Amino acid sequence: MTSFGSKLGYLVRQRSFQVALFLWVLISVAAVVLCHGTMPLQIGPHPGKPAAMVISSSIALIFIVLEIGLVALITRRRALPDLAARAPEPSVALRETIALWLYGALVLLVGRFIGLHFFGEGIAMHLNGSLVGATRVQSPAEVYTWAAYNGVLLALIPYVVFRMRGYSNQQLNLKSSNLKSDLIVIAVVLAIGCFMDLTLNGNFLRLTHHQQIVGGLLSFVFHLFGTDLPIMIFIYSVLMPRYAKLTAPVTAFLLGAASYPAMHVFESWTRYDSLPNSLLSAIVVFLIFFPPGLMKSFLTLRTGNAWVHVWGFHAISPHVTVDTRLIVRDFDIR
Repeated sequence: MTSFGSKLGYLVRQRSFQVALFLWVLISVAAVVLCHGTMPLQIGPHPGKPAAMVISSSIALIFIVLEIGLVALITRRRALPDLAARAPEPSVALRETIALWLYGALVLLVGRFIGLHFFGEGIAMHLNGSLVGATRVQSPAEVYTWAAYNGVLLALIPYVVFRMRGYSNQQLNLKSSNLKSDLIVIAVVLAIGCFMDLTLNGNFLRLTHHQQIVGGLLSFVFHLFGTDLPIMIFIYSVLMPRYAKLTAPVTAFLLGAASYPAMHVFESWTRYDSLPNSLLSAIVVFLIFFPPGLMKSFLTLRTGNAWVHVWGFHAISPHVTVDTRLIVRDFDIR
């Protein structure tokens, strides 16, 4: 009990934690104020109740914190991996971090323009309707382009470049140091995610067996290349060790969590046609994606293995259990 209390006290005293908590409250209030009673973004089942979305985001955050506590309990006897030791000296780590983010920003911006030009909607980190209500049907060609664009530019190229720079798979958080522990964590987190998806959402269970099998396999493959591997390589393989090298542990953890929504600023439902809509879009992106970012960041920091979050908290739940319905619709699978 003393150990838990001391750890909680240490966390609360960290300036980065205090700033993150303040910002979460600030953007939650700002989201309601900017909506003026109605959500102008095409997101969520209740656009007339923006406060409900804010409350659900805070509930999701609380649930994620509890789940993080469970994983911490499961791994309590496991040594904490030293991610900072996997990064180069601070000056090099800083240059690599800045360079990667500049590259990532360029890829996201170009993807938005390419998508708008050819398909009428930008290439984002998620397909239209992923995790939220869909506003249009995407063609198979658009899905292929999305998966190839993100997979090559945000996963393959960064991985090859950093491998060519001499970093090993272990230095890129792609090699397990305790496979048994990793598998247990994956199984527990995945079981919780699948249970929540199938009971609270249930769209997957309403599909036919043929749709579940064919659509589920296609959804797994497309999302693996379109978002799972890009997020894993870009943030949790390359950036996380550098965050750990450049900052304190709590700050690195929060930066890893915040990087996840930062990669989603051009989701299909975002609007940047005015200053209020732009602010609201950025705020809602963080309200939705910061909680899962916390989990992905913690899983990587705790295990030193970026694959853990992919298999336990991304590839299957939610992109098969929730998003198979999108692929079934887009590819007209009956």
